[in-house]
Amino acid sequence: MNQKLKELQQKIGYQFQNEKLLVNAMMHSSYTNEKHMEKYRCNERMEFLGDAVLELVSSDYLFHENPTVSEGELTKRRASMVCEPALAYCAREIGLGSYLLLGKGENATGGRERDSVTSDAMEALIGAIYLDGKTKADGFTNAKEFIETYIMKDQENKRLFYDSKTILQEIVQANNGGAVSYHLVKEEGPDHNKSFYIDVYIGEEGYGNGQGRTKKAAEADAAYQAILKLRERGVTCI
Repeated sequence: MNQKLKELQQKIGYQFQNEKLLVNAMMHSSYTNEKHMEKYRCNERMEFLGDAVLELVSSDYLFHENPTVSEGELTKRRASMVCEPALAYCAREIGLGSYLLLGKGENATGGRERDSVTSDAMEALIGAIYLDGKTKADGFTNAKEFIETYIMKDQENKRLFYDSKTILQEIVQANNGGAVSYHLVKEEGPDHNKSFYIDVYIGEEGYGNGQGRTKKAAEADAAYQAILKLRERGVTCI
């Protein structure tokens, strides 16, 4: 077990009994391909298991937290909580991308920051905790505690970030504001590792500045900053 993965365990407050499970959860397919390992050795099987555990825990959470909400609305809320952008946001909060085992090509092209990669790794980590916990007593309880701490907590502010463009549009429309527009200010870095800088305007007034590895991510960041600014001005968020 390398020092990085020991650091990850300290960060999430969970000590693996079988540390090979954590290594497996962090092993992206680009790494196993580069090392000429069998395909099943990557984290995709672990991700499959973690996805199922996450769906059950999030369903249980929503069912008990919203006793009068309909099945259809619960389904929509669950989809929002466990979608790729949401999981990638949660992964960024613990810096999960920095602990991944990636192939050189995937690493060079920004894989550690890619939502599809980090969200899958988050699910794989859940699967690893579930399996490891079974060797102690109750794997489901350990996985449930992790999910409630790092995914369920502070859902409102998380949604403001990962669904910020949609929420900003709703706020502006509800308050009869002007048109929302995004403007690329500059981009830096080589093609495989660019940073984009975006300003968002409501009508003619600038409301936020965003940065990201893609234009989409930079726009989302700018929208989030605009929402925070509107909140400061007392504009109600949807």
